[in-house]
Amino acid sequence: MTRTKLCGLTSERDLDAAIDADTDMVGFVSGVPIETPRELAPDRAATLVERVPESVTSVLVTMPATPADGKTLAERVEPDAIQVHGCSPADIAALAERIAIPVIAAVDAADGDLEAYAATADALVLDSTDEQGAGGTGETHDWARAREVVAALDTPVLLAGGLTPDNVAGAVETVAPFGVDVSSGIETSAGTKDHTKIRRYVARARGEPVEA
Repeated sequence: MTRTKLCGLTSERDLDAAIDADTDMVGFVSGVPIETPRELAPDRAATLVERVPESVTSVLVTMPATPADGKTLAERVEPDAIQVHGCSPADIAALAERIAIPVIAAVDAADGDLEAYAATADALVLDSTDEQGAGGTGETHDWARAREVVAALDTPVLLAGGLTPDNVAGAVETVAPFGVDVSSGIETSAGTKDHTKIRRYVARARGEPVEA
C-alpha cells in the first residue's frame, strides 16, 4: 500500500485531522532560510511532534546550513526522521553519521546525482524544487521520469510536487512510488489545511472509497 505523508502542519487541529485520516507520516517545517507560512520555531515543532502517536512517523523538514546544524535541530525537536533540502550527498552522509534517526533527502526529479543521494539517504522525496533547493513549489514534474527513478533505485522514493486529492490516484498508478507527499495541495490557504482534502487525499492515494 502506498504510504502518505502530509507536510507543513502548523497546528494541533490540523495535526489531529491528519492523524484521524490515518496518514502514515506527518511533516513539520523548521529551520529553513526562506519565507514560508509553514515555518515553525523549534520549540513549537517539538510540541507538535510530541503529540504524534507511535503509529505515525513524525518528520522534521529542514534546510540545515551544515550537518552539525541538522543534528542540533533534530535533537531539539526529537522527530522520528529528518527530511533535508538543499544538501549534497556528502552532507547527507555526514548527517546520517551524526544521528540515529532516518535521513530523507529531498531532491529535484531532474537532478543527475540521484544514485548518489540514494546511496547515502534512507529515503528520497522526489520533488519540484526552486533555485534555493526548497520544495513545496506546488508544481508537478515529469511522472514518467519519476517512474523510471522509482524502478531504478532500491531506496524508497516518495513522490511530491503538485499533488492534490484530484490527481494523487493517477500519480500513484503512473509512478508506483513508496509514498506520496503533499503540503499545499491539501490547504485552504498557505499553512492552513483543509480537513476534507486531507481525508480525500489519503483515501485516494490508497485506492480506498472516499467519504462524502
